[in-house]
This record gives sequence, structure tokens and C-alpha cells, in this order.
Amino acid sequence: MLPAIIACEIGFWVLLLAGLTARYPLRAKTLSAVLLVCVPLVDVVLLALSVIDLRGGGQASTAHGLAAIYIGVSVAFGGQMVRWADQRFAHRFAGGPAPVRPPRHGREHAAHERRQWLRHVVAYVVAVAVMGLFTVLVGDYERVAPMWGPMGVWGIVVVIDFLISFSYTVAPRRARS
Repeated sequence: MLPAIIACEIGFWVLLLAGLTARYPLRAKTLSAVLLVCVPLVDVVLLALSVIDLRGGGQASTAHGLAAIYIGVSVAFGGQMVRWADQRFAHRFAGGPAPVRPPRHGREHAAHERRQWLRHVVAYVVAVAVMGLFTVLVGDYERVAPMWGPMGVWGIVVVIDFLISFSYTVAPRRARS
């Protein structure tokens, strides 16, 4: 299962870079559209591979948990990553405006950090939902227990992220003078 996760991560970036290369340097809009539409299909492939493995009697493992986490992060942050890369390609190859950087201080920075934390929570919830689906498909909690292992650590990370993100609301960063 771990090789499938790695292959999907590589596939995400290869399809994204190929799609943006087709869009900007090659000016092949149709090819670009096809390649960029395929980017989220990587998640579908990973989900399908995980389901096939588990339905086929495969032992649920930490790798299945990581697959669910990958899907959650992709759902929550994928669009943001695509926009980030698109801004840089447009600037470099099509004379587009300089990429927009997130705010670094003040209320705007605090609001940005809170939004990023909410994305983090969405990623966590999606991963839990996917693992719940895997658990239902397997039908035996003892067999899927190892898959849930990373969620405890990730839950702690979400709490720490909350404390850091919302600390900027209480004590916003000040601009350096």
C-alpha cells in the first residue's frame, strides 16, 4: 500500500506540472485542461486501490491510514496547492502578476492562520470519514485498528496548530520596522 501512496503523490505533482507546462509554455489549453482534470483523479485511484486491497482480505495497516490522510489533505489543501503552482507558472511563463504571498502580520495574518487551521480540520475530518469507510468495508475493528494509529498523533498536531493559529488572534504579529 505504501508504494501506491508514493506513486499517487508523485502522480499528483507530475500531472499538475504537466498540466501547467501545457497551459503556459506550450499554450496547449485542451491538453492542459485534460491533465489538470486528472489531478484529483489521483485521489480516486488511491481510494479505489485501498478499497480493493481491504475488500480482498488485505490486513489494514498504518499505510491504509496514511492513504486516508493523504486523501484528506488532498481534499482540504489540493485546490490551494494548485492555485499556488498556477500563480508561479503564470508569472514565470505568461507574464502574469507576481504570486500573492500570505499576509505576514496584523489581523490579516491572524485570519489567514485561522483559515489554514480550518483546512487542517477539514483534512482530519475527511481522513476520519475515509477510515470509517474502510472500517465498515472490513467489518472487523480489530483488523483495522493499526490503520487508526496515526490519528492520535495527528489529533495532537491539530490541537497544537489550533493553539498556534489562534494565538495570532490574541497577539497578532507586528510589522517589523
